[in-house]
Amino acid sequence: MTHDELVRDLVARSRAALKVLEGYSQEQVDALVKAMCLAVRANAEALAKEAVEETRLGRYEDKVIKNAGTPDALWHSLKDKKSVGIIRREPERKLVYVAKPKGVIASVAPTTNPNITALSNSVFAVKGRNTIIVAPHPRAKKTTVHTVDIMSAAIKKLGAPDHVLQAIAEPSVELTQALMRAGDIVVATGGMGMVQAAYSSGKPAMGVGVGNVQSLIDRDADFDAAAADIILGRSFDNGIICAANQSVIMPADRKDRVVEAFRARGAFYSEDPATVDRFRSTYFVDGKPNPKVVGQSALFFAEAAGVEVPENTKVIMLKGRAAGREEPLCGEKALPLLVALTYGTFEEGVEMVKANLLYQGAGHTATIHSRDERHIEYFALALPVSRIIVNQTGIAAAGTNFRIGFNPTTSLGCGSWGNNSISENLTYEHFINISRIGYLLDESQVPDMDRIYD
Repeated sequence: MTHDELVRDLVARSRAALKVLEGYSQEQVDALVKAMCLAVRANAEALAKEAVEETRLGRYEDKVIKNAGTPDALWHSLKDKKSVGIIRREPERKLVYVAKPKGVIASVAPTTNPNITALSNSVFAVKGRNTIIVAPHPRAKKTTVHTVDIMSAAIKKLGAPDHVLQAIAEPSVELTQALMRAGDIVVATGGMGMVQAAYSSGKPAMGVGVGNVQSLIDRDADFDAAAADIILGRSFDNGIICAANQSVIMPADRKDRVVEAFRARGAFYSEDPATVDRFRSTYFVDGKPNPKVVGQSALFFAEAAGVEVPENTKVIMLKGRAAGREEPLCGEKALPLLVALTYGTFEEGVEMVKANLLYQGAGHTATIHSRDERHIEYFALALPVSRIIVNQTGIAAAGTNFRIGFNPTTSLGCGSWGNNSISENLTYEHFINISRIGYLLDESQVPDMDRIYD
């Protein structure tokens, strides 16, 4: 069977399920979504163990947190939202909004978040009465397929039709590309090569951009809290998620105090050029990330670099040569490694953040630790990013910790800055078409043409 034939069979089964799902009520849809979230939550530990064993990336304990916490955040976010039939009335404009499914969703899942990406995109699809086919990363195929099977079994108990949720058991680049051509819309979460392929598939596509979350510390910040947040964001799941903090950009006249706060919380900091170069050359081999250290712990990384560090080290923090493309450490790094830079004026610090983002990560996220509202707004106005996070960890960008108002998701759009079609967190609203009923406005609602330009 050719790739196209295999995909045609998957899509045909998906369309048969779609016809049934289109007739579901809001209550029926929400029951399915709830069951999917509960099913993944109940299997959080088993799926985390599988993911670590199969991918050899990240930390089991953190994957348990993701697999248990993400379902909670998703259900809390979705349970009261209308997504079926008439979802809103706007009397002042005499408009009525009607939600309809988009069809068969082709979803590309990454090796870094194999369980919760399958969950997230699947609940968004079902919330809008769509069906979904997940293409796993080859390095995470078993745990991704298992996640889909667990959700499928849960909704089957509620009478859902077969093949609402499907996954490609033996994925390949060719199969994934064939799926993207055959689906009605494409959601690509993963490497930029696959995201670019999604946008070239000929179908409406939503993808993500490169994550290189910059972290600026203002002079008036709580340095202890900032260090705790940034270290958490950098070390969580060994730094493989796109929203992991990547830098510490701090005022030069507060450097010693900031570094002290980081060291007290498990950061190994070095300004020694030889030491910095050993770490740099260990991570970047021929200009590319070294797969032997990607997704591994700070202690593993230090041992690979031949540098002795304290046993309690959570992150490696290295002084960078400059901001931007002149320093490879200023780009995205998929392990607990921070680049440290110092600035004079606040505006100079913001320019460093911008230079790093324009090197890698434009459109994604930046964090600021500050009590100065004017500085926070200046920061937000100056930067080409979709999310500005204030006094929190970078991984809050996913919206799953209940302490930020972003939509919970695993797919973070980066707008035109990141060559994406959306500049927000992907959610169910991106998986529905909306018809608008327009009624004749009353005469009193029509503007006076003689005064329209007043």
